[in-house]
Amino acid sequence: MDHGLTTSRRMLLAGGALGAVALAGCTKAAAPVETAQTPLWNAEYVAMKGPVKLQMYRRREGEPKAGEPAKPVIMLVHGSSLSALSTYDLGVPGEDYSMMNFLARAGYDVFTMDHENYGKSSRTSSNSDIASGADDLVAAMGVITKETGKTKVHFFGESAGAIRIGFFENQHPEMVDRMILGAFTYTGKEAPTLIARAKRIDEWRASNVRKRDREMIESIFTRDGGPPTASRPAIEALIKQELAYGDTAPTGTYIDMSVNLPLVDPAKVKAPTMLIRGLIDQNSTMAEHYEFFDKLQMNLKQLNVIPGGHALASGAGYRQLHHAIDAFLTMPAEGVAT
Repeated sequence: MDHGLTTSRRMLLAGGALGAVALAGCTKAAAPVETAQTPLWNAEYVAMKGPVKLQMYRRREGEPKAGEPAKPVIMLVHGSSLSALSTYDLGVPGEDYSMMNFLARAGYDVFTMDHENYGKSSRTSSNSDIASGADDLVAAMGVITKETGKTKVHFFGESAGAIRIGFFENQHPEMVDRMILGAFTYTGKEAPTLIARAKRIDEWRASNVRKRDREMIESIFTRDGGPPTASRPAIEALIKQELAYGDTAPTGTYIDMSVNLPLVDPAKVKAPTMLIRGLIDQNSTMAEHYEFFDKLQMNLKQLNVIPGGHALASGAGYRQLHHAIDAFLTMPAEGVAT
């Protein structure tokens, strides 16, 4: 499909029924966000998962107008410890880490969401595990379809966000166009971070929340070994942005990643899929990535390795990440049986 995009397409390669959903509280930004490159339009929505309010964010070039060509839609899904905007719209002085900005400028209609118990979404007694996150995505698709007319869109997720969208795709393949699994964990076998985390499983099970303070957030960029995997300005900006929502996070995805993997069946995946990870990521191993990749049944699939550790969107390789996402989503599918 020709999306009329102009971004460079080179890539770093390493190997070859909506449920009942209510919509409430849609608000449109009064003015676009001005950047040095192009004016971007924002909107916010609230998707309802039963009584649970899920905050959604949207960004694209220009306000939608009736009769204009549809833009490709992508949904960005956050992980275990950080909410949507801290992950995908990080403000760092002197640099533009924002994946929302990059993809909007590249011609996409970009959505993201705070999952239950994250960011501006409802606080409940749930531990917000992977299955709950997949239900959140069903609610989000109700908003996306209402606003864009699309019933099938692209997805990118990082860490537990990647597991959420893989789990969701196994349940709702009709809603997923192309899928990018960033910092994905398939089995967690022999992954140092998960081995250490599993030793605290009784602690995670004893409470629906865990401490997510400054020290914990900083550890995301130091636990992979070697020097920090993000710049000091990026780390400080992320800590400031995320702690505005409090110093705790749900335990559900930690429990799932410690003792309940695998949660995604690669043999059942229908969507063209790219796996992308940081070179020294300790939340998974290359062996499990190769295993998952080999079990994918479609022909349009990629495995990609970029500089850095587990955190991709705010890490040292964020520019390579942006580039790889756009390149995969715009790669021609003609002649490829998927």
